[in-house]
Amino acid sequence: MHFDLVGLPPSPDAISEFQKRIESDGIDSALAAETDALLASPQFGERWGRHWLDVARFAESSGKEANISFPYAWRYRDYVIDAVNAALPFDRFLIEQIAGDLLPYDNDADRARLLIATGFLAIGPKNLDEMNPLQFAADVADEQLDTVTRAVMASSVACARCHDHKFDPFSMQDYYALSSLFASTKTYFGTAVSPSNQIGGDPLVLPVGANAPILHPSIGKQRVEQLKTQLASLKKEQQDRIAAAMKARQSGGDAEKKFSIRDALRIFWTSGGIEGQLKKVDESGQALPLAMGVMDRQRIVNSPLLERGEINKPGQRIPRGFPRVFEIANSPRVPFRQSGRLEFARWLTHPDHPLTARVMTNRAWRHLLGAGLVRTMDNFGFNGERPSHPELLDTLAVRFMSDGWSIKKLVREIVLSRTYRQSSAYHEDAFRTDPENRLLWRAAKRRLDAEAIRDAMLVVAGELDTSRPVGSLVGTKIGDRPISLIGLDPNIPADLDGSKHRSVYLPVLRDRLPDVLDLFDFAEPSLVTGDRETTNVPVQALYLMNSSFVQSRATALANRVQREADDHEQRLRHAFVLCFSRAPDAVEIKLAAAFFEAEKGLTDKQYQQLLANYCQALLATAEFRNLD
Repeated sequence: MHFDLVGLPPSPDAISEFQKRIESDGIDSALAAETDALLASPQFGERWGRHWLDVARFAESSGKEANISFPYAWRYRDYVIDAVNAALPFDRFLIEQIAGDLLPYDNDADRARLLIATGFLAIGPKNLDEMNPLQFAADVADEQLDTVTRAVMASSVACARCHDHKFDPFSMQDYYALSSLFASTKTYFGTAVSPSNQIGGDPLVLPVGANAPILHPSIGKQRVEQLKTQLASLKKEQQDRIAAAMKARQSGGDAEKKFSIRDALRIFWTSGGIEGQLKKVDESGQALPLAMGVMDRQRIVNSPLLERGEINKPGQRIPRGFPRVFEIANSPRVPFRQSGRLEFARWLTHPDHPLTARVMTNRAWRHLLGAGLVRTMDNFGFNGERPSHPELLDTLAVRFMSDGWSIKKLVREIVLSRTYRQSSAYHEDAFRTDPENRLLWRAAKRRLDAEAIRDAMLVVAGELDTSRPVGSLVGTKIGDRPISLIGLDPNIPADLDGSKHRSVYLPVLRDRLPDVLDLFDFAEPSLVTGDRETTNVPVQALYLMNSSFVQSRATALANRVQREADDHEQRLRHAFVLCFSRAPDAVEIKLAAAFFEAEKGLTDKQYQQLLANYCQALLATAEFRNLD
């Protein structure tokens, strides 16, 4: 329960209190009380917010060839965690992320929160080396459309970009009707043009009255004027060089000498860098609160249907709308002067929509039981698996909506069910009938995910900092640099870790993850991921043996058991209880004693090192990283 609901192991005291409550109030009452306490914990939002960040393909860089960092993406991460902790109804949660900029608001803080929510659409991977702006815009809209339909409906309408969907009932008309919604949307992703990338994007300026934290510095009015002067000089140089080149061409001279490609790139990149600096501050040089997000464009468009999806082969324009396979009574109409994203979000969250509630219910089931009722988490289409228990999925989905789209109520119902409370004990007859456990005759044995493994090490070592850091390593130290350059900065840890905060706050850079996340099957941050892979490979063992992070946690655990236990045998037992939530058995006690008996006449320093080695051996065991 503790790992599933908050992603952390229970303390020995919590286990003791739970056992006492069972004796006094009974198991049902004890489980309900413990579940309610965990659901009310701020750690619940960090755990279950991370599940949604997997689906939202959250990352703090653009990925692809340029891979420029997104220094404001962390605001969306914090929004998700706060929304889950605040028990924001899931339908409202979706509406805010798809169309928060179009919702009414009460004050600057509310407006800022809604704008940050639309970071859902802005944080996706982007090809910042794309030379054709029309192609770039089409690709961004395609990625947004694909993310929304996979995340919410577990169906990819994006497969109909070049032809009608081969298997599911989505046509090219459906695709371009939806694509028009996103083509009418401006994406604010906040990168500046540089020698590393050809495409720049404005940041989204938040209301100053929201008092949002700002991580980049002010530069002062004098510096603003200097930058404006430099920018004006570059633009004048460009105009003069173009005029000189045209004159040379007309007179039969060498236009390249007057305005070469090198000159054009120098002016383009330098101007882009200056414009990027100016967008971070106001006219007086004071730093502005910036975020990633979207807003409607001034010009609302209906996209043309592209033959074979090619940008240079436009056909008839397709009116903005929604996939026609779902007929929903009183479906909202797309307004003439808005993109239609708000109506699309309301269409997705309509009680008659057949997929939205089922998909989210299935995601919750997977995180608690180890596999979804539909195992293909992000594909409810023809090529996806059929549900193992369709009536159960329907019942839970309907109840989910009738309970106000409450994630916490859904989780509570599943956790307190008989199915969730089963042991993982083996039964030969049941195994012969159902070897894959699709009929749920026992609890699934599961390996912890990367974040839970790292966080558990910090917990048992007594080092976990449960406070939320302001921003992230990207916002504070990396900034908006190309990811390829961060390895040259001695102020940035080589493994991108070095923190004692929870793993959800580690930097998530596309193609450059912290070691512990990369090695233990973190979600691919460029894709909608409802179900992470689980591997067991040698490099994981090498990390547990050689990583400075693991060695430091082992040393801290050794120091903790020395502080909290009076003699050697108690220390060995106490380390077991902290790591495994159980006392060692007779064989394990004998093995632990033999580990130390091999070394005689140890100095205090040698003993401490040997105890740290013992603790590291416990942290590296399969039992530490597996739920059984």
